[in-house]
Amino acid sequence: MPESSSRTSAATTGLDVRPFRALTYRQQDPEHLARVSSPAYDLVTPAGRDRLAGTDPHNVVRLILPSAEGRSGSAETAARTLRQWQEEAVLVRDAEPALWLYELRPGGPGPATAGWLGAVALPPAGSTAVLPHEDTFAPAVEGRRALLAATATDLEPIVLAHDPDPEVAALTDEIRVGPPTLAVQDADGVEHRLWRVTAPAVLDRLTGALGRTQAVIADGHHRFAAARAHHRSAPDQPGSDRVLALVTPMGPGGLRVDPIHRVVPDLDLDTAVRAAARGFTVSEPAAGDAAREARAWIADPGQSGFLVTDGHRVVRLSGPSPEVCASVPPEAPTAWRNLDVVLAHHGLIDRLWHRSDDPTSVLIGHSVDEALRLAADRSGVALLLRAPSPSDVAAVARAGARMPRKSTLFVPKPRTGLVFRPLAD
Repeated sequence: MPESSSRTSAATTGLDVRPFRALTYRQQDPEHLARVSSPAYDLVTPAGRDRLAGTDPHNVVRLILPSAEGRSGSAETAARTLRQWQEEAVLVRDAEPALWLYELRPGGPGPATAGWLGAVALPPAGSTAVLPHEDTFAPAVEGRRALLAATATDLEPIVLAHDPDPEVAALTDEIRVGPPTLAVQDADGVEHRLWRVTAPAVLDRLTGALGRTQAVIADGHHRFAAARAHHRSAPDQPGSDRVLALVTPMGPGGLRVDPIHRVVPDLDLDTAVRAAARGFTVSEPAAGDAAREARAWIADPGQSGFLVTDGHRVVRLSGPSPEVCASVPPEAPTAWRNLDVVLAHHGLIDRLWHRSDDPTSVLIGHSVDEALRLAADRSGVALLLRAPSPSDVAAVARAGARMPRKSTLFVPKPRTGLVFRPLAD
């Protein structure tokens, strides 16, 4: 069943997932995979990039974040490196197409997440098969597009959350009984296990079942937009009409949503609070550990509003005024207007702090600790948010709306570098 085949009905109404001939590291023992793999590119800090590159000369960070990132020639550097690794047989190509079952098992308590790696068709205009829910930043999309065009390879998967389907769940349970093809544990203790599946009967059942489902983009909006942009620029390139995706179920066995926080540089806490007080009720609890208090607040479902902190003091903002609420466009869908992150951007960051939403004016913190570090390093404040629910995300996507960029952190995340997808079959 070649990757290039497609079914019109699945492409327009449901997921069109196909096997692909993967590119993987020839040396596949867990210790080597731990050295050469990486978190997703947008989770790697500059210091983290240097640390990963130093662990092994063939660490995948040299492909997803070339040393000249942001400068002319960066994508070409990655392409040359990728060709060299294939010529040296550091990376080898599978002889036949496969789908890959991917299980992520946390090191601590909690259930495992399981999904399928496949080549997913880029849906045509008007399709509801794959729905985005976040805005993107054009320069970031262009950077990923240039990398895709130069390497002609999906270097890391996007993540889709699909409607639950009992046959997909049954096949998942059936396959992961046996020994995995690849296994590695990351620095956070998450165990990544992958099974390569080539049996035609299983692939037929699985692709048919997934074709009955639709999905929301959980992670990889910029890479999805880059894939679409590349296909528009090279529509005749074989394989450019698909994107590598980890397809996971919504609900049990799927992903959870963690918050992503904002950091506004060059804004001291007193100035931030004075401005916020024009539209919110301000309260400052007794002094304590800022990080511990923030984590407790985020985990409490009974809380509302926002936290603003410089890492030393923590201030709570609640009870937005009618004027602040009116800053949220009333014509937008209800699911979108009710999101905390929307009120934070329109009512606080834009209206009261007078900052535009771009990567230099508003920075991103993927954890409380990262947000506090960024605030301290940039003489600013961290705006700490609670996560939307998966149902909130799905409702926004199905209403045709978009959250602000980097609104959701779906976890756990697949490890980059375990499976690549060359576009050419």
